[in-house]
Amino acid sequence: MTGIRLTWGKRPRDTTSRGAYTLKGMVADRDGGWLHMTLRDPYEDHQLHFDQHTRPYRAVDALRLEALLRRLTDEGRLRLIGDPEWVGQAVAALAGGKNRWVTDGSLDQAVAEALEAAGTGSP
Repeated sequence: MTGIRLTWGKRPRDTTSRGAYTLKGMVADRDGGWLHMTLRDPYEDHQLHFDQHTRPYRAVDALRLEALLRRLTDEGRLRLIGDPEWVGQAVAALAGGKNRWVTDGSLDQAVAEALEAAGTGSP
């Protein structure tokens, strides 16, 4: 996999920004979002739509998830998302906490803590 990102909105082509956020830091649009993946070079792009969450996503949680997926992609460990137990531990470590300013450093720290909490997963 060569690339991964999240966008928000009803249609994948209408999602050129990170999304619309409320004052509480929630993603305002209930149409869900899209997980965009480039699987091979030359480009084989895929888009997965998600819209089944019962409430709006917290923007900080979506950004943390995107950072985790990118790190796993960069390190060649994306196979870990096929392990439900590992995913549950990693997501539990990413979720919650305060909704403070999001910086590259804070995302890196959250991802490192989630990876540590979840361990290396099954071989």
